Amino acid sequence: MGGVELHAPLLCIPPEGQLLYKVMTVENLLRSITGNYLHFNRVDSYPDFPNADENDGRQLPKDQLVNSAARFEKTPDFSAEHYYDQSRARTYACCFSTNNSDYIWNNYGNESEKGKVCVVFEFGKLRALLNRALNPEGAALLYEGNVCRQIFSVNYGLVNYVDWVNHRTNERYLSNPILYTYIKDATRFCEENELRISLSTIGIGQFALKDGTLIQFPPSLQLGFDFKEAIANAAIREILLAPEADSWFLTQELSKLRIEPAPVTAST
Repeated sequence: MGGVELHAPLLCIPPEGQLLYKVMTVENLLRSITGNYLHFNRVDSYPDFPNADENDGRQLPKDQLVNSAARFEKTPDFSAEHYYDQSRARTYACCFSTNNSDYIWNNYGNESEKGKVCVVFEFGKLRALLNRALNPEGAALLYEGNVCRQIFSVNYGLVNYVDWVNHRTNERYLSNPILYTYIKDATRFCEENELRISLSTIGIGQFALKDGTLIQFPPSLQLGFDFKEAIANAAIREILLAPEADSWFLTQELSKLRIEPAPVTAST
């Protein structure tokens, strides 16, 4: 059911050597390292912070009329609009920027006692690590203690910033739902310069455990990710610190984990 880059032809993928910047709190970085995970939010469930996108992953307003009129032959009460909404509720994203800008430093990783950092990734090496981890032949989904088949497809792409009110994608054909995951309002969000990693699954039907229990899709999930391996193979290139970050605390905590990076202070 899951797959690796099944929708790559539909997306704009950067060069292998593209650097990616992810700003987060010092506390969240340490939680991610000790827990061995990358954090993904369900695209319709982003936290309520000042610049959150309530339309993240949503079908475009100009597309909705056509989508609502398109019905499935065997389930006429289920429209393409319903399909896109259900796909959105089963899609997760982990977000990065292609620019080390004041915008990302000012808008992300706030409200931290220990300050914020920016983890710098190399796209091609990060992509290779995740694709290997998510290969359906060897990967599994852990759901409430149950080991399940890996149902998510991973994709990578640069976000397409559009005129949210007037843009359309379905003039000729109904769109693949992955397109909505990679579209955002240019007026509000173009300064993000976002590269997005998505985990998504089909928006039709239900998924169930062997005992018949339906699988629910929580607001966030954790994708297994070995930070030590990523540092060793330079998928993580460096860690930048905001001027106010508690560098002593971070260095001490990383040393306990036998990670000895040479943090560089951000010039913001």
